[in-house]
Amino acid sequence: MEQEIFDIVKSSSLAHGMTDEDVRALLASSQVRRRSFAKGGIVFRDGEQPRGLYLLLSGTLVIKKDTFSGRQIFLSEVSGAGEMFGEVYEVLGRPYDMYVEAATRAEVLEIASSLFSLAGGDLSRPALCVQRSLMRIFAQKAYYMHSRIQVLASGTLREKIVRFLAEHLDEKGTARLTESRETLAAYFAVARPSLSRELGAMAHEGILEVDGRMVHVCDFARFESYL
Repeated sequence: MEQEIFDIVKSSSLAHGMTDEDVRALLASSQVRRRSFAKGGIVFRDGEQPRGLYLLLSGTLVIKKDTFSGRQIFLSEVSGAGEMFGEVYEVLGRPYDMYVEAATRAEVLEIASSLFSLAGGDLSRPALCVQRSLMRIFAQKAYYMHSRIQVLASGTLREKIVRFLAEHLDEKGTARLTESRETLAAYFAVARPSLSRELGAMAHEGILEVDGRMVHVCDFARFESYL
């Protein structure tokens, strides 16, 4: 199990530029711990002050927000081993405005703020590597948000779908969606049934062929007319 955790962290964006020794030193720190959650368990709550960074080791988490009327809004899903979440709030020092719940049994690596905080004095090499990685991650998220703004700026849901798919197509005109339908619907800011209906309509019209998470463009002329 220890080797499995090492492999997950080593391949994560957080460990970019770290040597094997750096990763081992990070995992050996008393400020890094593994936390397990049963289905329905809460990793952190809306309004809590951040305590550190979180890295998914196994299972699936969902990011949600409750409305004033008590309705739950699905925001995103964390399902890939090594995927980090909550880091923006940690770095900005702002309370969470959402909460993270375990959709299945899950295990998370928690890295305490004090490990890489400048207030703690001289930083260890692993801590410096974490700081550099956070800069890269923020740059990637800024690019992601730029791309999302372009997608959301499209007029219709079909235009949003086409613009999104256009960024993920391979040379054969096929895109493998890594996100669930629910996550994609949240990305497009629409209800999941609306997304499914539109994909179904595009398939019925011969524009796309949809098979689970595999989407293939059948008619490029019509597809590109929505760009």
